[in-house]
Parts: sequence; C-alpha cells; structure tokens
Amino acid sequence: MEKLLYIDACFRENESRTRKIALPVVEALKNRYDVETINLNDLELIPVMSEEIAKRLGGNPSKESLEWANKVKNADRIVIAAPFWDMSIPSALKVFIELCSIFDVTFTSDDKTCYGLCKCKKLLFITTRGMNIPTGDVREQATSYLKALSTLWNLGELEVIARQNFDYLPAEIIEKEIESAIAEGIEMAKVF
Repeated sequence: MEKLLYIDACFRENESRTRKIALPVVEALKNRYDVETINLNDLELIPVMSEEIAKRLGGNPSKESLEWANKVKNADRIVIAAPFWDMSIPSALKVFIELCSIFDVTFTSDDKTCYGLCKCKKLLFITTRGMNIPTGDVREQATSYLKALSTLWNLGELEVIARQNFDYLPAEIIEKEIESAIAEGIEMAKVF
C-alpha cells in the first residue's frame, strides 16, 4: 500500500476549524493509503539557526530533521492541514519545512539549478481563513509558497481545499461550509 504523510499544523487542536475538515478527509484516504501523521504540536521545533546550519554544512543534520525529511521524501502523497496565519502558514509549519529541506535528501542541485528528490505525486493543502481572502489573492501567500516548495522538493500537483471569512460568518453558515469542505475532500480522496 502506498504511503500518505499527514502533517497537522492545527495548533488549536480540536477547536481548529481546519482540523474539523482535515480529519474526515484523512480518514477517507486511509482506504487507499497507509497514513502516518506528524502533529507539529507534539514536536519541539527549533528554527534553523547557526548551530543547525553548521551541522548541515558538515553533512550532519540533526537526527530529527533527517528523520522527518526522509518521511517527506518517501511519501507517495502528502496532506498538510494548516490555518491561515499572518497571510501565510503558521510559523511552526515553516520551521518544520525548513528543517526538512535537506540537501541530497528532499532536494539537490547541479551547476545550473535545484531539483526535488521526493516521490510524492500530489500535495493536498487544507486550510481555513478567518478573513475573506480567497485562494490566489495577493494577500494569501500560503498557496504560492507551497507551490514553490512543491517545485523544490518534487511534490507533484498541489490541490487546495479552502474556506474563508470564518471570523465573520454566523456559526450555522460556518458549519455548512465545513460540511461542504469535508464532502469536497471525501470526493477528492477517491482520486487523490
């Protein structure tokens, strides 16, 4: 069975509207994939700074980073669930991505360009936004960042399930939006 890596960056945990969409979608994907979850809330993430840079330049990245990077590299599909924060993704998710961006593991280069080493064919990004900012809006930088990352790591086609304006809609409409996003994701799971 192929492997799916689910990266959960929903820090409000069970109160997270993004997670309410993601969990049933990931559950549906278990029919087709062996699913492994990395919950960023469970990790002690330290930004890539001088000590880690020195280790990497010496060919010795941290054990945890190497472990996570290999999970990303070996996944056939990846699902990222992350709410919209400060026009992009939560900082912990950015740190996790930086920690996994290891030369000759998730990407490499020649004398002209860099290219990815991951075998992932599709990346699914599930998100909710408090403001009324649609996917692709200049103020929404998460999707463009993940598209760029996909080209660096070779993660394949990016698909997005997004809902917005959740900080301003009535609760009953938010619930309907969550239900419609779950239905969209379960339908997508059939071909993802």
